[in-house]
Amino acid sequence: MTQPVDRPDVVALVERLVALARQREALIGSNDPAPARERARELAQHTSSYLLPRARDLDAPVLVVLLGPTGAGKSTLLNTISGGPASETGVLRPTTRDAVVLATAEDARRVRQGGPLGALPEARLRIVSRGARTGLIVVDAPDVDSVERDNRALADVLVEVADLCVFVTTASRYADQVPWDVLGRVAERRLPFLVVINRLPAGPDAAAILSDARARFVERGMAVAADGRQISLIGVSEGDLETDGYRLRPGSVRPLLDRLDALVADRAARRALAEEALAGALAGLAPLTHSVADDLDHQAIDADALRRVAAGEYSHELSLLIERLQRGGILRDEVVRQWHSFVGADQVTRMFSSGIGRARGALMALFRGMPQAPAAAVQKGATDDLTALVVAHAHDAARRAAANWSATPSGAPLVSADAALWTAAPDLAERTRLALDAWIRDIGADVAEAGADKRPVARGLSLGVNAGAVTIMLGVFAHTGGLTGAEMGVAAATAFLNQKLLNALFGEAAVIEMVERARWRLRETLLGLMDAERARFDALVPDGAQLRDLAGRLRAAVDDAPPPSG
Repeated sequence: MTQPVDRPDVVALVERLVALARQREALIGSNDPAPARERARELAQHTSSYLLPRARDLDAPVLVVLLGPTGAGKSTLLNTISGGPASETGVLRPTTRDAVVLATAEDARRVRQGGPLGALPEARLRIVSRGARTGLIVVDAPDVDSVERDNRALADVLVEVADLCVFVTTASRYADQVPWDVLGRVAERRLPFLVVINRLPAGPDAAAILSDARARFVERGMAVAADGRQISLIGVSEGDLETDGYRLRPGSVRPLLDRLDALVADRAARRALAEEALAGALAGLAPLTHSVADDLDHQAIDADALRRVAAGEYSHELSLLIERLQRGGILRDEVVRQWHSFVGADQVTRMFSSGIGRARGALMALFRGMPQAPAAAVQKGATDDLTALVVAHAHDAARRAAANWSATPSGAPLVSADAALWTAAPDLAERTRLALDAWIRDIGADVAEAGADKRPVARGLSLGVNAGAVTIMLGVFAHTGGLTGAEMGVAAATAFLNQKLLNALFGEAAVIEMVERARWRLRETLLGLMDAERARFDALVPDGAQLRDLAGRLRAAVDDAPPPSG
């Protein structure tokens, strides 16, 4: 049963770290450097698998991990602790392929369900209860120098969840580099530990080996445990075995057995060890956390650079598109001619010559009686033309953005994984048509509103709001530049007559306002379409500001951490 939390500040800190570490882990991408991915996973695993369960339950069983290289005698030591054949020994290497867990059934359940061993694959844990004692769990870890990578990885994880590490080596192996690399993490974690050196030769050579080993620990800053006690270094003579051959003589490792016995007998001693291990783990977490934060800052720089490239290309193409619209001439001749056949009719031209004021009433009567304006056909033609233009510019932006990304280490993997980035999105044409249809409907609403207070206009437009909307739409697209129809040909003539018709219906001021509003809405519509296209690139990289914010919160969590014990 979990005891009441004595240090809610520590629990709150650990919960905060777990949440931040999981946020970082969720941001891992395939283009992130492998070391950064590994550091992020290590931080998330260590905070959630060990720190959080231990902070919430200081009275949970203490976890002692036997760690060492191949053939060092870890299994023999576990058998000595249990008093029976708990772990297999032999000449086949590696002997221990999975973690052998010496624990009572209840303790095993407790550390498996939400405890430090809960994150490990059940298939890699072999629970042995014979010789186990309540409150103490001893784990025979796979060899730290195993030729099998999964074995080494499992041993590394056990280092992260341990409360006490017993490093087991031999007189001929204690100076090997690989175990010392693992011990570096033990030291960084400030994990309480003891050392057992097996197979010492007889005579003065044994003392020399022990002295040299102790000096090596001193060189690496590992000579003093987190609580200030001098590290225990236990030497075991060659052949110091029981007659059964699978256990050491208890007297050869008496300091270790005595310490374990004291933990079993004293709940306060177990709790003190748990607090010491937790304090060391919290203190040792700062370098890893700062490294993860640094990785986030570097990732933010790369992400911002990629986003700027994409934003620049799409902004450039949007500017070119709008500039082309401002120059006019984007509509095909047949689209312009269709509308010219309507506004250029002889009746309309004669009315213009009699003066706009006198013509308005006649215009409305004529507007009702004239053949239906080709509004739908002209609207579709204009929409098709503008859609093709939008897709072409979006395609150019995508091609250049993808090319620029592919030239960078962080962007190349993203582009190579998605060939669609080199072109506009397949559904862009359809989305553009829908957006332009909505734009024209908004123009129609403006036309209806502008004519509502003009009774003759309102009666006329009740039959032709769509025609009025197309008239305004063409007012956005067509530009005369002050030239007459005769000087500019059919397109300019159409624009000229179109403007005359609008002024006759609504008045010049209202027409200017409607055209400008339509032009602004079109710009916003095109901006939205280009932004949506650029978003395909942005979605592949996290937001730099969010990354930097997460980095800052990670650093603050460990830098401002309260003292983890009394």
